[in-house]
Amino acid sequence: MRTQVYTREDSAHGPLILVNASHPIPVGTAPRLVPALPGCEDVLLERHAARMLAACVRAAGAAGSITAVSGWRSREEQTQIWNDSLRENGEAFTRSYVALPGCSEHQTGLAIDLAAAAPEIDFIRPHFPRDGLYGEFRRLAPLFGWIERYPAGKEDITGIACEPWHFRYVGTPHAQIMTERGLCLEEYLNLLRQGNGLRFPHRGGFVRIFRIACGTQGVTLPLAVRFSISGDNDGGFLLTVREEIA
Repeated sequence: MRTQVYTREDSAHGPLILVNASHPIPVGTAPRLVPALPGCEDVLLERHAARMLAACVRAAGAAGSITAVSGWRSREEQTQIWNDSLRENGEAFTRSYVALPGCSEHQTGLAIDLAAAAPEIDFIRPHFPRDGLYGEFRRLAPLFGWIERYPAGKEDITGIACEPWHFRYVGTPHAQIMTERGLCLEEYLNLLRQGNGLRFPHRGGFVRIFRIACGTQGVTLPLAVRFSISGDNDGGFLLTVREEIA
C-alpha cells in the first residue's frame, strides 16, 4: 500500500494552522501568492484562499463594493506596522489591534482585512458593515471556507480585540462548523485536541474530522484513503475524511 509521511515541519502548514502570540509562524514559511481580489493587485493572498474570497464576493453580489485592504505581509512589514502603531496610537491600542511580528495571521497569506469601498480607508480599523451586501458576504463566507477570525466576546481567547473586518481562510467544512457552533479557531482546535473527533454533514454525505499528534517520526497515512490534511502549528495534523457511501 502506498503511503505518505508528514513530518513535524509539515504540521506548521495548511489552512487550519493556529498563529497567535503563543504559536508564532515558523521562519521561512512562504505561501504561493496571487492578488486577493480583482482591482486589488497590491494585496496578496495564498492562491486558493484568494480564489475562494473572490467567489464569495461574487456570490454576494458585492464586486466593486468590497475592497481588500491588507492581505499577506512579510515579517518586515508587520514590524513596521507594529512600530508605527506604537508611535501613533500607543501600546494599549497596538496590542489590541496589531499582532506581534512573527505572530500575525497576515504572514500566512490566509488572512484578509476587508472594507467597504471608499475614497479613504482606515488601514488598522477599516469600516466593514454588517448589513446590506456586506451582511450577505458574511452569511456566505463559511460556505467558501472563510470565518470572521476575531469576533466579539472571544477577546480573552484570541488575544485580539473584536475585528469585524478581519477574515481568515480555514476551508470547508471547518468554517461552517465554527460558525454554527460559535467557535473561534482556538476553541475549534482545542475541541478536536480533547475529543474523539467530529462527524459533520457535508456535500450530500458526511465527513469525519480528527486530530493526529505528530511524533518524532512524523505521521504516515495510506494514500488509498480519501482525506484532506492540515497542520495545526501545534505539533499535530487535522484530518478530514469523507465517509464512503455504500
